[in-house]
Amino acid sequence: MHDKVSRIVKQIPPSGIRRFFDIASQNSSVISLGVGEPDFSTPPSINKAGIEALELGMTHYTSNRGLPELVEEIASYLFRRFALEYRHDEILVTNGSSEGIDLALRMLIDPGDEVLVVEPSYVPYGPIVRLCGGVPVPVPTSLEHEFKLTVEDLERVITPHTKALIFCYPNNPTGAIMDREDWEPIARFIEERDLIVISDEIYAELTYEKEHVSIASFASIKDRVILVSGLSKAFAMTGWRVGYVAASELLLSEMLKIHQYTALCAPTISQIAAVEALRNGGGPCQEMVRRYDERRRLAVSAFAEMGLSCTVPAGAFYVFPRVTDLGMDGQAFAEALLAEEEVAVVPGCAFGETGKGHIRCSYATSVKELREAFRRMARFVERKRQALHPLQPMR
Repeated sequence: MHDKVSRIVKQIPPSGIRRFFDIASQNSSVISLGVGEPDFSTPPSINKAGIEALELGMTHYTSNRGLPELVEEIASYLFRRFALEYRHDEILVTNGSSEGIDLALRMLIDPGDEVLVVEPSYVPYGPIVRLCGGVPVPVPTSLEHEFKLTVEDLERVITPHTKALIFCYPNNPTGAIMDREDWEPIARFIEERDLIVISDEIYAELTYEKEHVSIASFASIKDRVILVSGLSKAFAMTGWRVGYVAASELLLSEMLKIHQYTALCAPTISQIAAVEALRNGGGPCQEMVRRYDERRRLAVSAFAEMGLSCTVPAGAFYVFPRVTDLGMDGQAFAEALLAEEEVAVVPGCAFGETGKGHIRCSYATSVKELREAFRRMARFVERKRQALHPLQPMR
């Protein structure tokens, strides 16, 4: 039956993130710094709202666009937190932000269209572009520039076939953010080159020293921006599957058509819980961010002590150290670390060719587990360094 499978689907590799997670989940002695998921439970008031909805029998379809109360809360939240103004007909509730990304790309792409994918990038962007018949074009960013996107990066890869640009800031996997002054030349470039932007802002609440700035805050290009986000990361609601898209009514109405034929609506109970999260979840969210910040500092300090080059992540909950000084790429490092020290990390190549010399470590786990994982990793790094430079004194 293999010959019946779509050629495009057969050419797409499985997720590099899930492979290491699946291996780690089969061995209780493995410490996993792999999958990007909060280790916190959903706050009690949010759970209570979902349970009450279930007990009241609120288990039927909502409108395709989403519960009116939730659409209203999303609009209020975006304005309150990020000074972004969207009407109700410019918001669509989705099955997690992942569906929002899929809808945006399917709505935009005709066969042969090129989409600029800022790398290192969240794993699904390129495969979804291919599934739509488009051509993903990597836009490399670098450790030396803190993985920030520049106009020069875009100029090197844009062609007459380029239709759209997709990125994630705060970034998965690097933790990089973009300031307003970073966005200004990018916004001008987008307008001049007549591009559509898909801005994945799922980590917008998870910044540590500066507030998140959305590229949708630039009035000159707001109608060109498809903002995708959700509640998974900020409110520890990954399994509830609630996301949303905010975009101009013209673009959103086309995405809504695809949503109607495929997903119908996001889970009703989850939507009701999401209303509670946006109304009253700010306190628990801030406490989670405070604790992530403690872990972030621990992770950065640990890699500095190991002597591995690593930027200080300003957002999300990942660190992305470079491991090439050990004579290894990220894939070899991750495989050997798992086999020798039972610590699971994700090789940087899972996030595009740009990440090949790196590994991604999530610090969305307990301080106790992080300390033990870094202790094992430091032992591993020292061993590899000694093998590479046998006359070098021990660190």
